[in-house]
Amino acid sequence: MGDENPIRTLEYYSKPSHEGYRNTIELPVGNNVVPLRSDTIRLVQNGCSFHGLRSEDPNQHLNDFLKLVDSLDLDGNNRERTHLRLFQFSFHDQASNWLERLLAGSITTWEDLTTRFLAQFFPPGRTAKLRNDILMFQQHHGESLSEA
Repeated sequence: MGDENPIRTLEYYSKPSHEGYRNTIELPVGNNVVPLRSDTIRLVQNGCSFHGLRSEDPNQHLNDFLKLVDSLDLDGNNRERTHLRLFQFSFHDQASNWLERLLAGSITTWEDLTTRFLAQFFPPGRTAKLRNDILMFQQHHGESLSEA
């Protein structure tokens, strides 16, 4: 009988391996799936990239991504699958690292991906801060409204 939980040494963990690797995004099964062309991937990478910086607006990125991908009129029968396949190519730096840290196969729908993306890069604390900035807005003496 084989040991189901073998004791692994430090040497085992120090060796690089592709064994057991799965993508974070589990794509839904689609009919007549069309392969992505490399120029389409490059267009997404260059046309709407998101790095995960605080200065970037994740809502705007999502809007730009959808506008770009929907304008390509790719496989309309598998729109959700196409969005899931391409969205990860718009990520760079911190955003790409975030996606890679998620559990393998943990994202299965477009809604799940966008919900997690917005929760990560537009957290409730940021919303509260922006709301507070608006509520605490003050126009200083001698300052025009447009300057304020």
